[in-house]
Amino acid sequence: ETLKAFDREVNEFVDYMFGPRDPRVRGWFLLDSYLPTFFLTGAYLLCIWLGNKFMKNRPPFSLRAHLIVYNLGITLLSFYMLIELILATWEGGYNLQCQNLHSAGEADIRVAKVLWWYYFSKVIEFMDTIFFVLRKKSSQITFLHVYHHATMFNIWWCVLNWIPCGQSFFGPTLNSFIHVLMYSYYGLSVIPSMRKYLWWKKYLTQAQLIQFLLTIVHTLSAAVKPCGFPFGCLMFQSSYMATLVILFINFYIKTYRKAPSRTAAKEMPVTTEIKNGFHKDYFAAANGLQNNKKAQ
Repeated sequence: ETLKAFDREVNEFVDYMFGPRDPRVRGWFLLDSYLPTFFLTGAYLLCIWLGNKFMKNRPPFSLRAHLIVYNLGITLLSFYMLIELILATWEGGYNLQCQNLHSAGEADIRVAKVLWWYYFSKVIEFMDTIFFVLRKKSSQITFLHVYHHATMFNIWWCVLNWIPCGQSFFGPTLNSFIHVLMYSYYGLSVIPSMRKYLWWKKYLTQAQLIQFLLTIVHTLSAAVKPCGFPFGCLMFQSSYMATLVILFINFYIKTYRKAPSRTAAKEMPVTTEIKNGFHKDYFAAANGLQNNKKAQ
């Protein structure tokens, strides 16, 4: 009874802050109450803290089979979301510049169902960090990494409850495409015999940067030419992206503007790729991978 009362108070406060929820998504898994999302996020943070303590005096795990299943599973899910979002928005005649929440009828529901999977994929992607912990790559668990994973899951709970379609489709469509490329690459790279066929790694950086710029432009386009999509949501998204820009710039300066010493230059390979605002080793380590040095 105490938990139910707390749950009721939390959701009443959320409704008071953001207004009435979209009735089309009521009853969908994990959406009616904020507590599951909140507790899953808390469990994620707790697993990082306790996991690092647990692994401190233990050898790292290999997890090759797990990594293949995980990466290729995310690839398939991302491919499904990409295709379904394209088909649903085409069916609904979505306006690329600004699309409201109610004009496309059944197509809006179809988009919302895909975006629910996008929201749910964010809790699955907590495993990126768990692989860090199990592989003992604690140096890769940066504030940027944890901030991005934890906030995205919570933000998309709000998106699904208040703006589950319309203008919300664009970012997930681009990101799903990028995830198809990224997770398929890292899934296949676990298999040694496949590595020589993976030619597209160098293009991921360019694709990530283009995605980021297009998302900013798309968000601001709806503010310049309104179509009924909530203005406050556009401003929040822009503000959130601004925090990522600041963190990304800080990371970029530390990674690329600081001249390495001669010793470090000899010991460490030069890397130049950024994906989703992160260094390429972020994703390699996140999936329990480290590139082997070339044979001398």
